[in-house]
Parts: sequence; C-alpha cells; structure tokens
Amino acid sequence: MASFPALPPLATPEELRIEQRNLDRPPVVKIRPPENPMHSQPKLRCEVLFDYGGIQVSEAHAGFAVPDPASDRFFARDRGAESAALAKLAALGLRRAQSWQKHRWELASSKLPATVRSLVSEGWQVEAEGKLYRRAGSINIEVRSGIDWFDLEGIAEFEGAPVRMPELLKAIARGENMVRLDDGSFGVVPEDWVKRYGLLAKMGHTGDGQVRFGRHQAGLLDALLASEPAASFDAGFLRVREQLASFAGLQPADPAPAFQGTLREYQREGLGWLHFLRRFGFGGCLADDMGLGKTVQVLAMLESGERRGPALVVVPRSLVFNWKQEVMRFAPQLRVLDLTGNGRKDQWSEIPAYDIALSTYGTLRRDAALLKDIRFDTVVLDEAQTIKNASTESAKAARLLKADHRLVMTGTPVENRINDLWSLFEFLNPGMLGTAAVFRAHAAAADDSLRILSQALRPFILRRTKEQVARELPPKTEQTIYCELEPDQRRLYNELRDHYRDSLLGRIDEVGIEKSRMHILEALLRLRQAACHPGLIDKNRSGESSAKIDALLPQLQEVIEGGHKVLVFSQFTSLLAILKQRLDAEKIQYEYLDGRTRDRQGRVQHFQDDPDCRIFLISLKAGGLGLNLTSAEYVFLLDPWWNPAVEAQAIDRSHRIGQSRHVFAYRLIARDTIEEKVLDLQKTKREIAGAIITADNSVIAGLGREHLELLLS
Repeated sequence: MASFPALPPLATPEELRIEQRNLDRPPVVKIRPPENPMHSQPKLRCEVLFDYGGIQVSEAHAGFAVPDPASDRFFARDRGAESAALAKLAALGLRRAQSWQKHRWELASSKLPATVRSLVSEGWQVEAEGKLYRRAGSINIEVRSGIDWFDLEGIAEFEGAPVRMPELLKAIARGENMVRLDDGSFGVVPEDWVKRYGLLAKMGHTGDGQVRFGRHQAGLLDALLASEPAASFDAGFLRVREQLASFAGLQPADPAPAFQGTLREYQREGLGWLHFLRRFGFGGCLADDMGLGKTVQVLAMLESGERRGPALVVVPRSLVFNWKQEVMRFAPQLRVLDLTGNGRKDQWSEIPAYDIALSTYGTLRRDAALLKDIRFDTVVLDEAQTIKNASTESAKAARLLKADHRLVMTGTPVENRINDLWSLFEFLNPGMLGTAAVFRAHAAAADDSLRILSQALRPFILRRTKEQVARELPPKTEQTIYCELEPDQRRLYNELRDHYRDSLLGRIDEVGIEKSRMHILEALLRLRQAACHPGLIDKNRSGESSAKIDALLPQLQEVIEGGHKVLVFSQFTSLLAILKQRLDAEKIQYEYLDGRTRDRQGRVQHFQDDPDCRIFLISLKAGGLGLNLTSAEYVFLLDPWWNPAVEAQAIDRSHRIGQSRHVFAYRLIARDTIEEKVLDLQKTKREIAGAIITADNSVIAGLGREHLELLLS
C-alpha cells in the first residue's frame, strides 16, 4: 500500500496508520560526471533526494509513504514541498534527462558554480563525486606587523570545516566560487564575500600561510578591513593607523628662517602635510588649484634642512626657467644644477654638490639609464599628469628613479579621475595599489571598491580649491611664465635677429635712426612674431610647435578640468588662429572674438552662460573695451602689451564689478628674445618699452643705438 502514488480511502488499524511528515530538512543533490565526457556538450548527472528527519528518499521512489526503520511505522511524503524544490532546480537551469531515467536531472558544466552557490546558500546539501559542498560561516582575520610589511592571517569556516585565509583569498583572486577545505570538502564562497574580499585578495601578495601587504598599503588595508568586526591588529599596525588618521588634521608648519617669503595659512598647512609625508616615508600628490602656490610650498619643504642629499625636480621644458626664478626668489641659497642642456652628461658627477638638480621629462626619458643609478633624497614631478598613462616612456623612466621621498604636483583634480591615479601612485608608493589591471577593474566596479580606494588614498592627496581658500587670497594675482624656445623656433628667431642686427645697425650708422623708423618697426614686429610662433613668420609652419602654445595648452587643460573658465588674449589674430586649430584637434570647446566678429554680445553671453564653454580667445584690441566676462577666473596674455593700461583693461574683463572670485592673470614671455629684453628695458625706460610694442613713431625716435643693440643681442 505504501508504494501507491496516493493513499486510497481505507479504514486502517492504529498500528498501520500512516503519519504525515513535513519536509523539514533541505533536499540533497548528488552530482556525478557525464556518462559520455567526450560528447560535444557533456551534461553532469544529478540525483535529488529528500531528507525526512535523516531518512533520505529518492525522487525516483514512487510511493506516497516511506517506512521509518526506528518505529516500524510509515510516514507520508510532503509532495507540495518536494514539488517546490524541483521547481527551484528547473529555475536554476537543470533539465530532466532525455532518457528512460526520467527522475534524473542534467546540468551544463558551465552552470555548475552558480547552481551550487545558489543551492548551498539556501541550505541544500550538495555532493559531487563524494565531496560535500559546505555553506560559508564565520571569518576571523589577524594583521601582524613586520619590518616594512603587514601579514594578514586568519581562518574562514564553512559549516565547521576550516580553511586558512590565504587559501580563501587565492581562490577569490582566481575568480573561483569554491575553495577546498582542510577536510577535503569544498566551501562555497558567497557573492558577498567576493565583494568584501575581492580587492583584499588582489592587492596583497599571497605567500606561505599569509597574505603580505607593503608598508605603503597600510591605508588601503585599514580601509579594506574597516567593516570587519572580527579583525584584530597588533600594536605596530595600530600605530601606523593612528599616523594615517592624523593626516586629516593638517598641522601648519613655518618655513625655515632662510626661506625668503611669507606663506599663507593654507600654504603653511601644506608644508606641514609635506613634512608629515616625509617623516613617515610616504609619497604624496599636491593637487592644489592652479595659482595657489604649489611650487612655493615645495621649495619651503626643500629648504627646511631635512634633506640628506640632492633633490631631483622634473618639469616640462616650458617651466625650467620659472623654477629657477622661483628658487632665486624664495630660496636663493639653494644651489640649482640645470640638467637640461647638451653638456649635461658631463655634470652627473656634480649632482651631489647641489641642492636641486633640475631636469625635464624629455631629458628624463633620454637619460633614464643614467639617472636610475643615482640615489636622490627627494624626487619631485611637476605637472605630473604627464605620467598619468603608465605605459608611456616618461612614466616608465620616472618609476626607475631611486629616492627616499617622492612627490608629485598637479593642478588637475585627480580625485575625480581615479583611473589616472595608478601610474602616479606606482611612482609615489610602489605596489600600493596592486597591479594596474586589478586597480582599473576595481576602480570601474559598481560596488564599494571605488569608495574604499578613495578612502585609502585620501591621506596622500592634498587638494585645495580657490573657493576653499578664497578668504586668504588677494582679489587679483599676476604672474609671468617664461617659455624656453624649442630648437627649431630658436634657430628661426636667431636667424631673424642676426639678419636685422646686421642690416638695421648698418643702416642706422649710414642714415640715422630717424630715417630708419619703418625698418626698426618692421624688425621689432617680426622678432615679436617669431617669439610667439614660427607660423606668424611663415604660414607654411603654422602646424609646428612653439614654446608659448606648448606652455599654454597644459595650463588650459588644468584650468578647465578644475571646472574654471579662462580668457586668452593676443595681439596677433594669426596666433589665435593657430591656437584654435590645436583646440579643435583636442575637441575642446571655446568661444572666439576679434575685430571682425559680429554679434559680440552673443559670443559673450554664450561664454558666460554655457558651462561647457570654458575658453574664450580674444584679440587684445577687440577685447579691450565693453566686455564683461566675470565668469572667467583665469586670464592668459599670450604676448606682452607693454602699455600697462591696455593690459589692465584685458585683465579687468574678468576682474571687475560682479566678479566675486579671485582672478589669476598670467603673462607668457619667450626667454632670451625681444620680449624678455623689453621687459628688462621697461624697468628703466618704460616710455621707450611701450613704444616698441605700440609702434609709436614719435617715441621710436627716442630710441638710442644702445637700446637697439640690447634688443637685437
């Protein structure tokens, strides 16, 4: 009777009465290899058993009742619960076998991990080839300190069966859903654990019985384990954790007495941060907004007396002279060795005798094999976005450098572009963020990985925006950026200079300055154009590079990435046309205005109102009057207009009534050209200097031969 599919309506004595039992234990699934493993799509074989208080009943058993050996009684099966369990299997992708064994299930091998994880997570008992799959239980983690590392140890339990944490993390790092336990069974790794420990698994180095993290990874390890209640830490790690926590409270520091300058309060805090990084051996990224004085803060740190050897400072070629000038202004006692010239290789032996060795990214690439053998106290990379792509030669060369302390400077808001950070931090704190592939994968993840990475990096990035320190800034700041001509542009300029010096001075000796005025004006104009761009001399060369454009473009990129707007002025519309071509090639949006532009107000309104239009190119004469451009916070003068009133009008297009933010104005001057010489002349002969640029014939007559010799030297 028990073998009947259902109980017929019969009266039965008490001793034969059938008890109704619920299916109170999860079902059992036994998985066996395919019958034909050589089949093009082999299927795993699965058998389902239902557990009634320890009595396992095969799905294939047809009867409605099952004997209980302990009581010599029968009990009825819970057909409703069994049907629900079978429906669960079907939903997971198991299919009935297409054979006479109608109670056998089949499963594609590719679906095994996900199916096992789902079943085990709901409490099902799953066996494969006699091996039991266990559900995850608890985890205990311990962190112990070494000389300059931290070891992560611990035990994970799966239904009482243990496995050491390194084995679990190795499985997670390999993307496996199961881990072999010490008793030979398998632990099913929950998705929650993969999310929680995936970054931990891939950032550390798995060794014999532990997962090792470098000293630079202390912040990352702390962030990864912040939500682990069962994690324990030794005194060494807790000490480093306290040090990192104190990064948040910047302690202002005063510069050394020899420092020739006064730091604003936020700059004193920046100096304190730099000292803190140095004290604990961490590299850092100083990412203040453009114009807030990053160079000054770094010089105050280099001047502090903590150095135990020379510092290497790597900059774009356009900033070499500016760094020299800033050193002379703020730290004149620091000795600077220029490693950018053709004879630099003869200077390697002199590096230890200097405080600062100044190099460029181009020199760094070319001399990487030599520089890597020199140990520096400090290496500073200015405009460090140059190495944001880890595969470039500049980034590779930077990582070869040996230094006790490392620092990068950038005005780009790096915290918003986390994918660019791997290369910077691989230079600053090697190994801190694991491999590039692992970092990029987790930085792009939609889980907590990005938040954890950002939290771990926070102590090592210092960024202050103009808005944050506005109360400490004057209304307007003006600065001169000196640009070094590249060899081809230098050759063109020198040829023009030599030509005009020979022809013009000879003519003056013959007929005098008064009869040479037009020739003088032509010479001065052509030299000014050559200092700006070769394309102003020869239209066929408009596609070539120039010192000013090469210096300007990174500054513009930095400004717009910081969310600011900028005005760019030039007297030469042909120079603005070349700049337009470069911006178009970079797909950077801009507005344009010169003397021929119609609908001036429409152009202005577009720039003022459109948040995506961040650059306004303006000819100096067209933009001198009648414009109100208060949305711009940065102004660049591509070429000097030595009439101070005209320059002031241009700058005041941004800094005027209605502008509530601080304005930074930059003049670009080509080094060792007529521009720099006029700048020198202006200090003593302002009237004559202004005449050279404004073509004032009446004043040109006041030029002496000695003035022209200076300008053409």
